[in-house]
Amino acid sequence: MKTYISILRGINVSGKNIIKMEALKEMYTDLGFRKVTTYIQSGNVIFQSSQPDAMLVSDVITSGIVSRFALKVPVLVLHYNEFQAVLSNNPFLETSGVDISKLHITFLSGIPGLTNVEALKNTSCLPDEFVLSERAVYLMCPDGYGNTKLTNSYFENKLKVTATTRNVRTSNELLRIAGLTDTDEG
Repeated sequence: MKTYISILRGINVSGKNIIKMEALKEMYTDLGFRKVTTYIQSGNVIFQSSQPDAMLVSDVITSGIVSRFALKVPVLVLHYNEFQAVLSNNPFLETSGVDISKLHITFLSGIPGLTNVEALKNTSCLPDEFVLSERAVYLMCPDGYGNTKLTNSYFENKLKVTATTRNVRTSNELLRIAGLTDTDEG
């Protein structure tokens, strides 16, 4: 069994795309996933599956949400080890005196094309800063994420991949919870 973390984009925000976490957990269980745990109301789910392909797992969940809730929402799924690597490679954590509450990670559904990456390199949205990695964008937003132009839509338009953002504290908690159930057997 592989431990996965799925992060759904755009549910339970401003009264739109409402999905109760208990109903979401039930759906994951009905889809055959095991040890399903949700974290906060924004669509974070930790679970186990024997399916080794995260993209196939994402497709199953996306179809399940359409079928069960009649909603089409982006679902990003990362294996526990992938999620851990994304968190541990955050370059802003090396900055002395950094305020962790100002740090966010925009997770990407795939590796952006080289042309799109090159176009993004000359972008500046000061005072906000970002560093692009293969499957994530690390953000430092001194005035808060609610005030940045570096949104999911911004990166989706520039990089041509699906994106969803979590703050570093939430991301760390998801990893902690996933670590409690990670019994990766392959």
